[in-house]
Amino acid sequence: MKTISKLALVAAFATGVSSMALVTPAYAKDKKTDAAPAMKLSPEVQKPGVAAQTALAAKDFAGAQTAIDQIDAAAKTDYEKYIGAALRYQLENEKLVAAQTANPNAPINETTLAGPLDALIANAATPAADRGKYAYRRGALAFNGKQYPIALQYFAKAKEYGYNDPNLPLQIIKAKMDSGDVAGATADLDASIAQMTAAGQKAPEEYYKYAVAKSYAAKRNADTMAWLKKWVTAYPTAKNWRDVLVLSGIQQNALIPLDETQKIDVFRLMRATNALADQTDYLQYADSVNRRGLPSEAQAVIKEGMAQGKIPAANTMAKGLLADATKNIAADGPLSGLEKRATTAANGKLAAGTADAYLGQNNYAKAVELYRVALQKGGVDADDVNLHMGIALARSGDKAGAATAFAAVKGSPKADVAGLWTTWAAAPAA
Repeated sequence: MKTISKLALVAAFATGVSSMALVTPAYAKDKKTDAAPAMKLSPEVQKPGVAAQTALAAKDFAGAQTAIDQIDAAAKTDYEKYIGAALRYQLENEKLVAAQTANPNAPINETTLAGPLDALIANAATPAADRGKYAYRRGALAFNGKQYPIALQYFAKAKEYGYNDPNLPLQIIKAKMDSGDVAGATADLDASIAQMTAAGQKAPEEYYKYAVAKSYAAKRNADTMAWLKKWVTAYPTAKNWRDVLVLSGIQQNALIPLDETQKIDVFRLMRATNALADQTDYLQYADSVNRRGLPSEAQAVIKEGMAQGKIPAANTMAKGLLADATKNIAADGPLSGLEKRATTAANGKLAAGTADAYLGQNNYAKAVELYRVALQKGGVDADDVNLHMGIALARSGDKAGAATAFAAVKGSPKADVAGLWTTWAAAPAA
């Protein structure tokens, strides 16, 4: 946290100082004033109190220190002790401001505020409206000193006293996070986001990024995946989708351990979300599907990358892939012949393979039809077929059908990939 400004310091102490400033003249002018007993100051406190205020106004810190020491020595009632603590808090604040003004780059020692703040929080005469403010400031001091459990205690007190600064929930979350309670902190953050959503507000994107980064650093992979989905649902930009998919399944040591064949379905989602960023993405995707026997998909990906300027026209690998895919398409011939054989085959393997080829051609209706044939005949990896059928349904716009197909994928890591597709199908990329 940054050191609060001089204006904030004045505002923070306004009730404490002004209450004494108003009371003192009343005693000086009229000894018969019927003030409440708790608000009375003895002459032994009143005189140095006026001296302390005068010294503080003149920036005479040494004089103020002497006067406040006299107040503390003479104070008998809670109110008199409150006046001494409030003036000492103002003095230490003023000294910090003066030091920062004189040397902005010097480290600031805020620990001198701890004593008067503790006294103000504990004193029964401290106005109830101010006690929460002081507790929050004391928690901030502990937070700055990396004393996170202590910070949480004071932040809890501030909340208990009804302090409603909008930064308080976030400070509690940060203190929990930095103390190592990642689960508790992210649960609180999730609750804050839910409250904002219920109030018709949109949580800042930084909330999601913060939760992702902290969960990932703590190696809480399941939580990281959950937050990645929340982030990209709330902020479904192409860049965010790429970041999510690279971290989830494309990069080395990704959250979802995928082989090359399984990564194709992540590349397909990158394509659906316009998240293929550069020639590396396009070429890796096209090479993978081409070697898997899906030349139509490889050809479409290369042409799309070139049309968008992501693949240079002179790229040697791209030209080679395009030529190879074109040759394989011609050699394979039309899919209609395979489709007829698939419907009469003893098992669903040919139907699933032909459906994959139709998926690569963006013929989603035919793909779905044959995936269903494959499931009916059996002898296939049901998770693989349901995942690909869900992709075809999602790309065709059948969100309900896609959700059902993705939910039928049970085994990891394919179920994790299906979860990413489900997220997109429920909240399409912007």
